[in-house]
Amino acid sequence: MTDLEQRYADAEETPLGGYAALATTFAATAGAFAVTAWRRGVRLPDTVPAWDVALLGTATFKASRLLTKDRVTSFLRAPFTSREGEGNANEVMDAGRGTGLRRAVGDLISCPFCTSAWVAGGLVGTYAVAPRAARLLSAGLSAVVVSDWLQYAWSLTAQKAEE
Repeated sequence: MTDLEQRYADAEETPLGGYAALATTFAATAGAFAVTAWRRGVRLPDTVPAWDVALLGTATFKASRLLTKDRVTSFLRAPFTSREGEGNANEVMDAGRGTGLRRAVGDLISCPFCTSAWVAGGLVGTYAVAPRAARLLSAGLSAVVVSDWLQYAWSLTAQKAEE
C-alpha cells in the first residue's frame, strides 16, 4: 500500500480515481473552452468590474444551492446520491453513494462548495463570450437570493408577531 493509499485508508472508500477523473474533466473543459475562444478570436475583457464579480458570485452561490440542496432538483442527484435528511428552508441533505466515479459524482453534486467551482466556470465562460447574457442570467439568480432573504425576514417577523 502506498503512502497516499495509507493516508486515505478508512472504513469508507474514498474514490480518489473518481475525484481525479472529475478534476481532469474540469481542467480539460476549461482548456478546451480557452482554445476554442482563442481560435474564434474571442476578445476577453481586460478587467471585470467589481459589480460583475459580485453578480457572478451571488449567482454562483444560488445556482450551487439549487443544484445540490433543492428538493425539486433531487431527480438530477438521485442516481448518484442517497437522502440523508432534511435541512433548513425545505433543503435536503444528500450524500454520495456507490463506489468509484459514481460516488465521486455524488460527492460533487451533494456539496454546494464543490459544485460552485463548476457553476462559476460555466458562468465565467458565458461572461467571456456573451457578457450580456451572463449578466442577465446572473441577475435572475441573484434576484432569487434577494427573494430568499425577504422570505426569511418575513418568516422571522411573523414568528415575532405570534409571540
